[in-house]
Amino acid sequence: MGVHGTVAAGFEGVREEFSAFLTDEEHAPGAQLVVHQGGERVVDLWSEGVGGESLLGVFSSTKGAAYLVTALLVQDGFLDLDRTVASYWPDFAAEGKGGVTLRELLAHRAGVIGLDAGFTAEELADDRAIAARLAGQRPFWQPGRFFGYHAFVIGALVGEVVFRATGRTLQECYEERIRAPYGLDLWLGLPQSQEPRFLSTLPMLPTPEQAAEIEAAAASPYSLGGIAFNEHAPGNGELYDFPNSRAVRAGGQASAGGLGSARGLAGMYAAAAFGLNGRAPLLKPDTAAEFARIHSEGTDLVGGMPKAFGLGFQSYGAHFPVLGAGAFGHSGASGSLALADPRQGFAYAYTRRRYAFPGGAAPENTRLLGAVVRALT
Repeated sequence: MGVHGTVAAGFEGVREEFSAFLTDEEHAPGAQLVVHQGGERVVDLWSEGVGGESLLGVFSSTKGAAYLVTALLVQDGFLDLDRTVASYWPDFAAEGKGGVTLRELLAHRAGVIGLDAGFTAEELADDRAIAARLAGQRPFWQPGRFFGYHAFVIGALVGEVVFRATGRTLQECYEERIRAPYGLDLWLGLPQSQEPRFLSTLPMLPTPEQAAEIEAAAASPYSLGGIAFNEHAPGNGELYDFPNSRAVRAGGQASAGGLGSARGLAGMYAAAAFGLNGRAPLLKPDTAAEFARIHSEGTDLVGGMPKAFGLGFQSYGAHFPVLGAGAFGHSGASGSLALADPRQGFAYAYTRRRYAFPGGAAPENTRLLGAVVRALT
């Protein structure tokens, strides 16, 4: 399969690693890979089935944009991590949630992972509607005591705090403060004019072994995981199809509704940690370190798997040994992964069109990150 794009001198091994796994049907629909060394783009690759400028559903990699907005507002003094969510949003205090702080919410410790009855498709595409429904929801565990991935709703919950504090939606803040000034191809609310660049997400094609594993691991739709992914709601669609809805793309749902390219994702993390296009870094070192610092670690109650979260961001220094301590970013269900590693001086983004198994950062990211670090050192 053909690989297109460019790499800087010394990064030829990254191209070789990228091309090595693009021979099976799972990867045939295409993938993108971009790396910045500091503010300079040193890897810009894509395979057959996509273009370098194609826009893909990035699922939960969207959350990185939501957390970056939040970090900037904390840095600027508009938000205080240790104030209660209810001090910004009084309705949130219902059902024993009055003591939940913004810090606990960002660390996935609030316990408000979904609704008892589930969301309609229309509600799930609209962050303000999600927040309005969740304000009165009883937590699924004692807030602050445990943690679990607020998969479909964390962007709406944090976004409501942003709205109450600033009078602007999280999507508006992102557009005005981050996307437009840097010309980033990562959209929280895709304009109609950009629709021709969008490539729909395709379902995974599990091998027989993977299909058996999926069946064996299937949880009840009424489990914590089922509720967090809205599987118990009548008529709930397939997760891979979420960004294929124009309503989701237009609304820019901040948990999983972002559309972008690897260029857009890597550019965002480069802008955050190192600066881009002659601009200073968006985040001061202390802010980046605080949001990357592990706040929740252990077994995630929702996924039942080991996880490490900072403030919103996944703490990848604890997951990928090749990364430096304090690396922060987020993965998406399609297999995408985007992050910054401040200690080693690079930003990374990988996207793919075929939905990944088992979801989250696709396995090839381990090999690709290894190749990047070898090239840097």
